[in-house]
Amino acid sequence: MRDAVIVDAVRTPIGKGRATGTLAGVHPVDLHAHAIRALVDRTGIDPALIDDVISGAVGQIGEQSGNTARWAALAAGLPESVPAVTVDRQCGSSQQAIHFAAQGVIAGAYDVVIASGIESMSHVPIGSQRDGRDFLGPQVANRYADGLVPQGISAELIAAKWGLTREQLDTFAATSHQRAAAAWADGRFDRDVVPLKVGADEDESIRPSTTADILAGLKPAFYNDYWTTRFPQIGWHVTAGNSSPINDGAAAVLITSSETAQRLGLKPRARLHSFAVVGDDPLLMLTGVIPATAKVLDRAGLALSDIDAFEVNEAFASVVLAWQAETGADLAKVNVNGGATAIGHPLGASGARLMTTLLSVLEQTGGRYGLQTMCEAGGLANATIIERI
Repeated sequence: MRDAVIVDAVRTPIGKGRATGTLAGVHPVDLHAHAIRALVDRTGIDPALIDDVISGAVGQIGEQSGNTARWAALAAGLPESVPAVTVDRQCGSSQQAIHFAAQGVIAGAYDVVIASGIESMSHVPIGSQRDGRDFLGPQVANRYADGLVPQGISAELIAAKWGLTREQLDTFAATSHQRAAAAWADGRFDRDVVPLKVGADEDESIRPSTTADILAGLKPAFYNDYWTTRFPQIGWHVTAGNSSPINDGAAAVLITSSETAQRLGLKPRARLHSFAVVGDDPLLMLTGVIPATAKVLDRAGLALSDIDAFEVNEAFASVVLAWQAETGADLAKVNVNGGATAIGHPLGASGARLMTTLLSVLEQTGGRYGLQTMCEAGGLANATIIERI
């Protein structure tokens, strides 16, 4: 039976997703192309051998529209014969791209694939693709007659359901910044990150001096009277400080089979072991990471104790802490080089960014198995287990 392995993975620095961010002057296609080009150059793969480029992007409008993966592949200098496709599973889009690429390799449909992701939130603000219109349709509205909610309210509902305090959220967020700052200082991101000539060398959203006491001074980000009336249980603990920021970034992963890697003289870093994707309550929306983790462990035939490193996307601190409360995972093994609260969350790129980080964490710690999972809008979640080679 064929397997799927990761030969290498790279990412750009993660910029602040606003006009003053270092990457704001870079077109999303060119930012994406930078990661793809760096991956091809570093692995030495003949680009003509790439069977497909599968890329995640959430804001598929404006400068990220028209199958943006195709234009990034061409901008990266890949031959015109190399196809490309853009997928959208919201925040998990490039993690899903990794799944599709690996599944294609295992099935024998591909030999060599690039899975990647892009999001330039300075160019395409979050929610732009909705264009102010009702994207749910009347039948979904009828099914959820009480109404669905924005993600920030979901994060508050999760905090309330799991009894998470403001102090817990802020402490977790401050730890994320401290870990990310330490990772940069120790050189643990050196292999992952390919700088850009515009002066982007490191992640811009990390605040090394942040503490829980400083974060405690921030106001709740999503409070209003309407939501208070509808959900009186909400404690209003979610702030800009214990949530992920808006960001620009791209990442890319080269996937092939062990057999093809040996034939081409490539040295894999990890085997893609198991995959899962789940649907969950679209009101709470962000809790899918809990059943996704259980499902992927079951498929892998592994226990939580077998996992040496976790990457759980920090869309909101409440999501990771609720996941930890349900799974019992050791937080010392979770996002050890910092998470999205500090590093940033360029939506469509985050799945590939987390995988890039997870590979390095396993190598830095000597771990065998790593588990990555991401919450996604609409009540979805992906989970992936990799095995270090």
